[in-house]
Amino acid sequence: MRRALLALTAASTLALTGCAGDAAADDVTLTVFAAASLSGAFEEIGDQFEAEHPGVQVQFNMAGSSSLVEQIRAGAPADVFASADEPTMDRAVEADAVSGEPRPFATNVLTLVTPPDNPAGIASLQDAAAEGVNLVVCAPQVPCGNATVALARGAGVTLAPVSEESSVTDVLGKVTSGEADAGLVYATDATGAGDAVHTVALEGAEAAVNTYPVARLAEAEHAELAEAFVEYVLGAQGQQVLKDDGFGRP
Repeated sequence: MRRALLALTAASTLALTGCAGDAAADDVTLTVFAAASLSGAFEEIGDQFEAEHPGVQVQFNMAGSSSLVEQIRAGAPADVFASADEPTMDRAVEADAVSGEPRPFATNVLTLVTPPDNPAGIASLQDAAAEGVNLVVCAPQVPCGNATVALARGAGVTLAPVSEESSVTDVLGKVTSGEADAGLVYATDATGAGDAVHTVALEGAEAAVNTYPVARLAEAEHAELAEAFVEYVLGAQGQQVLKDDGFGRP
């Protein structure tokens, strides 16, 4: 994964486009904490942002949103936070860790994935909840787990998962490795997995939509650059990347 520091190609001071306050002779590292489900899209957005801001390296910390907000509340240095749902972002706001109002930039829904050959013959959420099925979901305290609870409640289905994971990527990993018969993941993760999974569309999934907010953090080392990154995510190029990755508009 490309995330090594960019080498300086000139001895002169580098001017950051649109971010004069962060101009420096050395490379600038912008630290972005982002939900695991954003990994693919944000890596691409990071590449584009770096291309438009010579001398900037965007460094990502990708994990479950709940884990990220706890790191932020504990004082972990970061410039930007992008959460997979609004309640988790609210926890950062309540801790006075966010500067300004968080802004919604994408939406996502859940879907069911199985190994490519679908050995358990799962065709619905009810099938995934059946006795003997090794179902893996996100833990309730993380955004994808909260959405799972809402989805199951709306469908009138009682789930009996064999494992509750701390991030949606962990759920996907257990399915692609063959450790689980099925897993509930975001539609974007299922799309990104391609032929590594079989996808089962869920009726009523739109009733459990997650809205993703992004914000500059109050203790951002590079405040102007952080604001520029937020605007980039919300702008035409960032939104196109998110759309191409399967995210919906907020």
